[in-house]
Amino acid sequence: MLQKAIPAQATPIADQPVLSVQDLRTYYYQDEGIVRAVDGATFDVFAGKTLGIVGESGCGKSVTARSILRIVEGSGRIESGAIWLRRQGSSGQFQTVDLTKLDANGEEMRSIRGDDIALIFQEPMTSFSPYHTVGNQIIEAIRLHSDMSAKEARNRAIELLRLVGIPKPERRIDEYSFQLSGGLRQRVMIAMALSSDPKILIADEPTTALDVTTQAQILELMRKIQDERGLAIILITHDMGVIAETADDVVVMYLGRVVERGPVDQIFHDPKHPYTRSLLQSIPSILAEPRTKLTTIAGSIPHPYNRPHGCPFHTRCPEFMRGTCDVRTPELLPVAPDQFVSCFLYHS
Repeated sequence: MLQKAIPAQATPIADQPVLSVQDLRTYYYQDEGIVRAVDGATFDVFAGKTLGIVGESGCGKSVTARSILRIVEGSGRIESGAIWLRRQGSSGQFQTVDLTKLDANGEEMRSIRGDDIALIFQEPMTSFSPYHTVGNQIIEAIRLHSDMSAKEARNRAIELLRLVGIPKPERRIDEYSFQLSGGLRQRVMIAMALSSDPKILIADEPTTALDVTTQAQILELMRKIQDERGLAIILITHDMGVIAETADDVVVMYLGRVVERGPVDQIFHDPKHPYTRSLLQSIPSILAEPRTKLTTIAGSIPHPYNRPHGCPFHTRCPEFMRGTCDVRTPELLPVAPDQFVSCFLYHS
């Protein structure tokens, strides 16, 4: 049964999020201690919009995505929080279900993966089986979520490959992943993600290890598909330039926590949190003087078994206030319309 948070409706409401993450906490329990990979994340995702999640490696971005899909591996588990998904039920009415209450391996959660939410993995070379053609893997995904025959599924796979801009899809469908370039593999990964017409697409570092030209092509492809299908996209990256180019809203994460979130223009033109400002200052500028040293963020992310007390960023913060930042953890509170920040500079 679906857990309803609001009454079922015949049509979606435009200003309501298709996905709402509320105070999500995902921990890994290991012999050495507890790793709080996600430690209180809250954000909304809207149809036809792109939410960018940004932060350094190890800040919990990918674990957040895996938590949404309920594919947290190993000793990890969702400790608390809610992940509300608005989806169309068999009756045609829209209902709301808390994904954290579903069996991760149950039939309903498995139907949600692909049908409602799809994931583009960070490294397509390791995501495809080297023993099967890319076409067979797309066909398998199609038939898993539909009643198509093998022939119909193959034709559908060819259409998807053509949709994502792969030349000669009738031939490429019978090739293996190692026969394709990095850019083509990423396009095939997008085609597989779109095979069941999902409403939400999670792209985990979709342009990693791609050259600048190919990166621009992949991002443009995602925008085109979003415009055509009204997809909600969650774009996970450490590249602020990619966020500036593609995102409508931004979530800045540090050590498993959301330290700032808001519309992309406000985040880039009026960043509030010292970590957000540091990330933006570290971006090279074509207006900078020649041979000028790039700005860096002091120190490094603390070891997950040795998290600092108080604000998680205080050990690296240029505006650290002793007796405050190292004692208490700031809440995520509004500082402007639709802009929230977790910092004692704005909240006592």
